[in-house]
Amino acid sequence: MVDLFGRSLGRDEVLRRVGDISQLGGIEMVELDDGPERGNRAANFRTGTGLEFTVLPDRGMDIANASLNGLPFGWISPTGRTSPYFYDPEGLEWLRGFYGGLMVTCGLTHLGAPCTDEGEDLGLHGRYSNIPARRLSVQEGWDGDEYEMRLRGTISEAKVFQPTIKLEREIGARLGKSGLWVRDRVTNAGFERSPHMILYHMNIGFPVVDEGSRLVYSSKEVKPRDQDAQEGIDKYMVFSHPVEGYREQVFYHDPVPDGEGNVNVGIVNEAQKVGIKISYPKEHLPRLVEWKMMGESTYVVGIEPSNCWVEGRAKDRERGILQYLEPGESRDYHLNISFLAGKEALDFAGSS
Repeated sequence: MVDLFGRSLGRDEVLRRVGDISQLGGIEMVELDDGPERGNRAANFRTGTGLEFTVLPDRGMDIANASLNGLPFGWISPTGRTSPYFYDPEGLEWLRGFYGGLMVTCGLTHLGAPCTDEGEDLGLHGRYSNIPARRLSVQEGWDGDEYEMRLRGTISEAKVFQPTIKLEREIGARLGKSGLWVRDRVTNAGFERSPHMILYHMNIGFPVVDEGSRLVYSSKEVKPRDQDAQEGIDKYMVFSHPVEGYREQVFYHDPVPDGEGNVNVGIVNEAQKVGIKISYPKEHLPRLVEWKMMGESTYVVGIEPSNCWVEGRAKDRERGILQYLEPGESRDYHLNISFLAGKEALDFAGSS
């Protein structure tokens, strides 16, 4: 059934009330055309509940803006939604195209701090988020009394004399639901073993993040990445107003899964009765990074499920935790994102 405007309607009941389903929701394909964002394809999703979000196929099919009833969830950086053609892999230059948004994927063969690993110079967070998708397809239709909308594409990280790593992505949503899903399959399509690092950089901003907002989840252990984080370890779960001169704090978490093996983590602003919940199998993404950045303008909290830490590939290799994909091997990653308002947000806040 489709839940719309306080009513639960079956397929025929919905179709009798509209000339075309786009009256209520769906996927609209457009192209951005202003400044550094020019040339980016964009897929605008609407689910009929007030949830709207934008996927950028030319930026790895990551998710830029997302809002519920006009209330934004993702932080947007000063760079804006830049075209991938501005990508600079050197050092920290990745940040010149880091638009923030609801979700930026980092990887696929390296991520984290710039480093030199076995003679190879690696920049911040890898190439993935600046690679355009191929074989893009839009699918909308009924599955019984559920109306589903899906965007699919393939992103390839390739280099001559190196393995080709492919990510097949589906981002989908349902009419009448205030949530979305991300379904990824990463495959080593080459003939040599390859390092594999992946991190889903969820960037939550104002007004979900505000003074008094807090992280909601269960954890076995929390570790500071460095001295800056050590100084804030007692307040890693709560967020303040913007602070002049704030230095980022990064925390490493070992989340406790629920009875089905899923991690449930998010942020809730109880005063505003809004929040976000991210769910995923811990088996696939065993590590969780929190990026707490309470700076002026750069006022954002990153919730980052991953299979690695963020100090660079050389450091993970040194620790003995670097993961690999054998030739032909695939890994699946599934995430569900729920946008919460009212009682749903308060109930989630009370679950920690």
